[in-house]
Amino acid sequence: MYLVVSIYNFCYFLFQTYIMTEHLRISGMYWGLTALDITHNLHKIDKEEVLSFIKQCQHECGGIGASILHDPHLLHTLSAIQILCYYKALDTINVEKVVEYIKNRQKDDGSFEGDKWGEIDTRFSFCAIASLALLNRLNEVNIEKAVSFIKSCMNFDGGFGSKPGSESHAGLIYCCLGTLSITGHLHIVKADELGWWLAERQLPSGGLNGRPEKLPDVCYSWWVLASLKILGRLNWINTNKMINFILYCQDAETGGFSDRPGDMVDPFHTLFGLSALSLLGYTKADLKTINPTYCMPQYIMDEMNLKPDRLDLVEKTDHLKGWAGIEED
Repeated sequence: MYLVVSIYNFCYFLFQTYIMTEHLRISGMYWGLTALDITHNLHKIDKEEVLSFIKQCQHECGGIGASILHDPHLLHTLSAIQILCYYKALDTINVEKVVEYIKNRQKDDGSFEGDKWGEIDTRFSFCAIASLALLNRLNEVNIEKAVSFIKSCMNFDGGFGSKPGSESHAGLIYCCLGTLSITGHLHIVKADELGWWLAERQLPSGGLNGRPEKLPDVCYSWWVLASLKILGRLNWINTNKMINFILYCQDAETGGFSDRPGDMVDPFHTLFGLSALSLLGYTKADLKTINPTYCMPQYIMDEMNLKPDRLDLVEKTDHLKGWAGIEED
């Protein structure tokens, strides 16, 4: 009898856990599948099961929800598109309707609402622009206005917030830089001021926080480091201390990563811990190269011929031109 009760309680726990995370299902799949891909293990997941689930999450309006029968949102639409790119299976969804859904989310000032309920946030600008770029349909929205809105969110410290006048935050900075990287407008960024602000996020533990006076968190290992990589200033932080902090957050038994040492692990922090290690060139783990703009394996970007801007590449090119005596027209 005790065994039966124990099994029942465990099954009920699993059911509760599944229900409580349903609003994150598509994003959770992206976190898990990306982590598996950069560790050379994507083949361990049933591809057809993944594709079938995503297909069921698309609505008649074209947007994709977090789970079956959940409202569509740009966040989950991007996650679904990223997953489909891994499997070269964009034809799983109705691409024309997805494009129309994203177009309808852009407002007159260039910003994007996340869904039909109207919340405006620079996260959604990135989701819209990244989704369209992955679909090779970036020309479907007003890029000039989209960039203008991002620029209006720039603060005195070089950072960006969720909307004009909002506090600078590392996660939102990543989204704004990602949008500018994809659209080819990184030149509007105050690179040194922003690089300094981002480098200041490193704490004595080696970890990074998202804004001043906050605790370190492994997820900011990605938001901050990817931003610094895009800016060409990744060397502005202490790499060894950063790597050690991330490794301290790995659970020896499960292999997953948590936000801070000793906390519960989850797919979200596992992906961003591994992605940060890839960015840092950590050689003791066989990790695929990650693209700092899309947080997708670089080989996918190469296959799709996507080349988002990065200041380190621009500055390197300018340096080589100067060294070779080449002048701009």
